[in-house]
Amino acid sequence: MPEDQSPRGPRHVAIIMDGNGRWAQARGRPRLFGHHAGAKRVKEIVRACKPLGVKYLTIFGFSTENWKRTQAEVAGLMSLFRQYIRKEARALKAEGVRVRFIGDRVKLDDKLRALMDELEELTQENDDVHLTIALNYGGRDEVARATQRLAQDVAEGRLKPEDVDEETLPKYLDTCVLPDPDLVIRTSGEARISNFLLWQSAYAEYEFIDTLWPDFSKEEFRGLVDAYSARDRRFGAISA
Repeated sequence: MPEDQSPRGPRHVAIIMDGNGRWAQARGRPRLFGHHAGAKRVKEIVRACKPLGVKYLTIFGFSTENWKRTQAEVAGLMSLFRQYIRKEARALKAEGVRVRFIGDRVKLDDKLRALMDELEELTQENDDVHLTIALNYGGRDEVARATQRLAQDVAEGRLKPEDVDEETLPKYLDTCVLPDPDLVIRTSGEARISNFLLWQSAYAEYEFIDTLWPDFSKEEFRGLVDAYSARDRRFGAISA
C-alpha cells in the first residue's frame, strides 16, 4: 500500500471540472485561456492519484450540452483536446496511465476520434492509474444508448426480458469496465451534478467546493481524499 493511502480511501474519484471560464474572466482574459489553464491542472491531479491510492480518475471534459456554447469556444475546446492528446500521450504512457474515453463519439471530428483511438491503444497495457475522459458525454444520453443496445439484444434473442435487472444495464454503459465512483468532486461552487455519471454515482459521496478548477491543487485533492476516508458509507444499512 502506498505510504499516503488510507485503507478506506476512494478507489475511484470522478471530477466535474468547473470554473475555467470564470477563472479567466476574473483575470481579464478570454474563456479559452481558462480552459488551457484547466488542462494543465488535469496533468497535476492525474500525477497525484497514485501516491494517494486513487486507481481510477474520471473527468468531465465536454458534455452533450456544451455544444450550446459559442462556436468559437467549442472550436477552441476541440483544438485543446487534440493538443492535449498529442502533447501528453508519451508522458501518460511512460507514467503508467491507461486512458479511456466515454461519451458519444459520432459528433466529434475525425481527427479527434483518431487521436482518441490512438491514445487508448497506446496506453492499453498500463495499470497504475486509469484515467477516463468524458467527451460529448451526458448521463441521460449514456443510459439511452445503453438501453438501445440492451433492447436490441432482447429483440434478437440474446437476452430474456425477465433476466433484465439492475445488474444488467451497467454492462451496456460506457463505463462497463470501470468500478462505480466512490467520490465525486465538483469545483467552482455549483452544487449540481450536471448529468454526469447518473447511474454510476447512485451511492457516491459528493464534495462541492468553491475552488475554481484552474486553482484546484494536489494539496486540496489530498484533503478531500483524506476527508472521504472518515466517512461512514452504509449503502442503506445501519452502522454496527
